[in-house]
Amino acid sequence: MLNALWLGLMVAAALLGGLSNRMQGVVDGAVAGAKDAVELAITLVGIMAFWLGLMRLAEKAGLVERVARLLQPVLVKLFPEVPAGHPAMGSMVLNLAANMLGLSNAATPFGLRAMRDLESLNPHPGTATNAMCTFLAINTSSVQLIPMTAVAILAGGGASQPSAIIGTALIATLISTTAGIAAVKWLQGWRGFAPPAPPKVADNPFAGSGPPVAEPESVVGAHAPLTWTAKGILAVFLGCFGWFFLKLTFQPQAAADPEGTAILVRAVNALSLLAIPFLAAFFPLYAALRRVPVYEEFVEGAKEGLQVAIRITPYLVAMLVAIYMFRGGGGIELMTRLLKPILQWVGFPPELLPMALVRPLSGSATVAVLRDVVREFGGDHLLSRMAGTILGSTETTFYVVTVYFGAVSVQRTRHAIPAGLIADAVGVVASVMICRLVFA
Repeated sequence: MLNALWLGLMVAAALLGGLSNRMQGVVDGAVAGAKDAVELAITLVGIMAFWLGLMRLAEKAGLVERVARLLQPVLVKLFPEVPAGHPAMGSMVLNLAANMLGLSNAATPFGLRAMRDLESLNPHPGTATNAMCTFLAINTSSVQLIPMTAVAILAGGGASQPSAIIGTALIATLISTTAGIAAVKWLQGWRGFAPPAPPKVADNPFAGSGPPVAEPESVVGAHAPLTWTAKGILAVFLGCFGWFFLKLTFQPQAAADPEGTAILVRAVNALSLLAIPFLAAFFPLYAALRRVPVYEEFVEGAKEGLQVAIRITPYLVAMLVAIYMFRGGGGIELMTRLLKPILQWVGFPPELLPMALVRPLSGSATVAVLRDVVREFGGDHLLSRMAGTILGSTETTFYVVTVYFGAVSVQRTRHAIPAGLIADAVGVVASVMICRLVFA
């Protein structure tokens, strides 16, 4: 799938650039794509080193496995191929929780760790498993409680109630997530997306002669249990952050916000603000109380973050160069012109088509399109609210697939991309319909 997609983008960019006299745009796109890919990888180095260091502490202290056990009934149904209690379950839970709170800096490292854990169960290295595709489908459907970027852009555009899209975005993202899960489960049964057949023992004279594959270690109970003193320290720590949460949620509103904000919105904002300081302190504290050598283990986890960032750089360069070249050659504009009559016939606002087309390809370009829509129509216009809802209920599918699969060297993505694009398409349509029902 990725081979055909990448080749199609590169060839189409070159041909369109020549036909439309925009060859310089293609050249500039290739240079900008390579530059942005490397800058993004460099930015991810520190982020992934930090979060994977904390993740190792959580693993060694047994937190990841405990978190997985809490949601085991739901996870087992979504990921039947993953054994109950496997470290991948906890990694996926932490990734989804970070996505819900809008903590993209934490969500990506947690997601990469989840992919590594899922790869340990992969009987066909280089080919995505059903569990990997399901995990990617959930990620590309953008499970998010509050789309803070969209709210901020609407507020900057003079919207009287920029937070009005929170409800519509939440409903749309739930619909897109449901569609993504349904699509990935449906597509995994297609013959064209079937994984390679396992080798027959009779045809493989070397079967079983290699070294045994190590199973992921279970870390619960590997260190000292929590004493009553340790439990008291944790209770005080949790109590402090509980007080911080209440103070941020119920403190008087600033003068710049005379009408106030709904308590639910303030509560989610408080969670988002406190989440990173809480995790950055809680994981080391909990691990230390279980006699884990926190500094040494953090450094070991951070080393893995450096390796992952280096590993995904070629994949980022390849995909971003192709996307930027296609956009520079006028590919998005051509698709907009071709699809505009059809969309007008079905009632889809043609002004939002560029955003719908760009969203799976580039997050920064989508934000730029949203800013243009808000600047042209105003923050309270129906189209602006539709665009903000689209941003909050969809994801950059190709970026997610490139980074997550690149981290574990998976080239055959099977049905992950079609399922992600279906989730994006459903999220776009749901955003338009819901906004019409709520705001029109």
